[in-house]
Amino acid sequence: MAEVVLKNLSKSFGADVGVDNISMTIPDGAFVVLLGPTGAGKTTTLRLISGLEKSDSGEVWIDGRNVGSETPAQRDVAMVFQQYSLYPHLTVKDNLAFPLKSPILNTPADEIDRKVAEVAEVLQISHKLNNKATELSGGEMQRVSIGRALVRDPSIYLMDEPLSSLDAKLRTDLRVELKRIQANLGATMLYVTHDQIEAMTMATHVGVLSNGKLVQFGTPREIYEDPNSLYVASRLGLPRINIIPSDIFGGVPPGTNQIGMRPEHITQGSGQEAEIKRVEHLGDQTRLHLNLQGHAITTLADPETNYEPGSQIKIAPKNPLCFDADGNRIR
Repeated sequence: MAEVVLKNLSKSFGADVGVDNISMTIPDGAFVVLLGPTGAGKTTTLRLISGLEKSDSGEVWIDGRNVGSETPAQRDVAMVFQQYSLYPHLTVKDNLAFPLKSPILNTPADEIDRKVAEVAEVLQISHKLNNKATELSGGEMQRVSIGRALVRDPSIYLMDEPLSSLDAKLRTDLRVELKRIQANLGATMLYVTHDQIEAMTMATHVGVLSNGKLVQFGTPREIYEDPNSLYVASRLGLPRINIIPSDIFGGVPPGTNQIGMRPEHITQGSGQEAEIKRVEHLGDQTRLHLNLQGHAITTLADPETNYEPGSQIKIAPKNPLCFDADGNRIR
């Protein structure tokens, strides 16, 4: 595995900016997640690291060397695409083994069999090894696609939303497995997603992208608890952070235009009166959907409580996040 460093990396497609002056260090052995909506620059960043795209300016360093003049094969990266890329005429076993048979790796046959068997068991496709790729479901195809990367030992794994086509249970299972595999191998992994749950549960570091810019980089806890902007605060957290005008509760720093309240950071029993619009009982917690002076608010309540829609409740913020008119954090 290797450290990967991006230095002032930029890429445009005509008038459209894909990546805008990104500088970031992906530490050796880290699981870094790039988080952002469609068009934020996540996939373009992966393609620049892999060599599938050539940057307009800036540098990519892998394991201490500038790889700007190297081909994708020379860069020694393993990439998993959002859409599965398999050889339809080959069996699952041969698809998994294919990267190991390349002249560059030249892996011995017994080592190929061992690695293929291990990865197939992890991905729950051992019983499909002799099937053709065309005989698989979409979820099984994506598991094989992930497996083709996992059988290798590259400098870095690049994953472009690899779990997006899987059902909810398998997606949860594979999140755990990918994190376990990454930790056991000490692998360096850069993972792209717009799913905040994947970012919070898998990452050692999260990079939040907006319109091609890296707007914040840190641990999931840092991003969640100490966002530097309203945009970043809105990217993590489920239910989403509540945003309301600053004058509803008062007592905020000068220049504050809006405040953000995480659902778990709202106290009940005192403060401003809100109407309960909907109650969701989720077993371990109860979510209350409120109307506070025309603003929708979501908060959490003890599961033993018995709130009813239409009733009133008093709420107040606890350690709210404050933002100016441009969405920048006021500390």
